[in-house]
Amino acid sequence: MEQTLCIIKPDAVKNSFVDEINKIIEDNNLLILKSKKIKISKDIAENFYSEHKERPFFSELVDFMTSDYSVVQILQGENAVANYRKLMGATNPNEASEGTLRAEFAESLSKNAVHGSDSLESAQREIDIMSKIFD
Repeated sequence: MEQTLCIIKPDAVKNSFVDEINKIIEDNNLLILKSKKIKISKDIAENFYSEHKERPFFSELVDFMTSDYSVVQILQGENAVANYRKLMGATNPNEASEGTLRAEFAESLSKNAVHGSDSLESAQREIDIMSKIFD
């Protein structure tokens, strides 16, 4: 069984979509192993998104992710990484397929409701970074 990281981002938390998102996740055969509502620190956000450090949107992304509460979760299931990525939909909600989380809950490209690991390697790295919040 694979594990992947899920973050329900501040926009979706603020809009009270957490329960709806989690129901869809569970209805798609993904088990929520751990879940915690937390205001992500700047240090964690910068480490988490370090691959984007040289990109022009890095500061805006870190500011957004630390602006309010998020729900950080570890999901488990068969092909969890690929299945959750498909369930999330395209990064740009205008391009996301109907029924995906981003098509249903995202406000914009930058406020796109959810994050999910893009590979098994990323999942392990991201889970390692976030694991300290579950202690």
